[in-house]
Amino acid sequence: MKARILLVCVALTAPGLTFAASKEIQELQRDIALLQQQVKDLQRSQDEKFASVTELARQAIEAANRANTGAAVIQSSLDKSLRDQENKVVAPVVGLNSQIRDISNNITTLTQAVSDLTSTLNRMQAQLTDLAQQVKTMQAPPPAPPPAGGTGQGQAASNGPCGPASSLYDNALRDYRTGKYDLAIPEFNDYLRCYGNTDYAPNAQFYIAMYHYGQKNFEDAVREFDMVLEKYPDNNKTPEALLYKGRALAQVPGHKTEGANEWRELIKRFPKTDPARMACDDLKSLGYNCAPPAVSSSKKGAPSHKK
Repeated sequence: MKARILLVCVALTAPGLTFAASKEIQELQRDIALLQQQVKDLQRSQDEKFASVTELARQAIEAANRANTGAAVIQSSLDKSLRDQENKVVAPVVGLNSQIRDISNNITTLTQAVSDLTSTLNRMQAQLTDLAQQVKTMQAPPPAPPPAGGTGQGQAASNGPCGPASSLYDNALRDYRTGKYDLAIPEFNDYLRCYGNTDYAPNAQFYIAMYHYGQKNFEDAVREFDMVLEKYPDNNKTPEALLYKGRALAQVPGHKTEGANEWRELIKRFPKTDPARMACDDLKSLGYNCAPPAVSSSKKGAPSHKK
């Protein structure tokens, strides 16, 4: 009896349970459908974005390719322009360098030719001087006999005929340098008598002054150095003449100030010479102030007749 009642109750409640389950299933199906739609929308959105990014990448690649092409064109144009400029500039410069070398060679050749011509003219002048002196000697009256007793040490000039200028000077210089002053000084005097206006005349006068200086005849040395400085004011012996004139004066009592003045004149006129440096040392030795002048290999104020 109880079993039948239970079955009747189940039968009465079953339609309600079935309806509730069906409603939940429908809601679940709706949620699933909505979720599927959202997934589809998301997939479509991702596809659209990917397509957009792909298009942007393609455009960027195309722009890069165009830029590379433009850069290559510019580089090619620049290289061509540089080559053209190089051809326009380098070739003329090479030609100009060649012309400069040719001009330099021509100048060197011309300088050598002028030097050779100068040497030839100097030799011709010496020969003409010798010839003129020989003619003058031939036309001169016979010399008077020397005075009785001679000239002491034989240092005065003779009145005899003049020999060739070059041999007369060379003989005098050789005798001077070997200490044969009794021969050298008359020979220098003869040279000054015969060739007093030639290039080596200042040298001859200087060596006569140096002879007196070496013999400690300081007053005579001062007079002879004055001859170098006054008669031949512009010659290669001028710096040394000033130096030794100052030294000779410094040895004469009461004339040290004059000697110092000669040294100052030397330093003022020929500051970059060895004599100027020695004059500065001499000034210091007398207690005067002197800044040592710079020494240069080229000595100012010197014609090239150095013998």
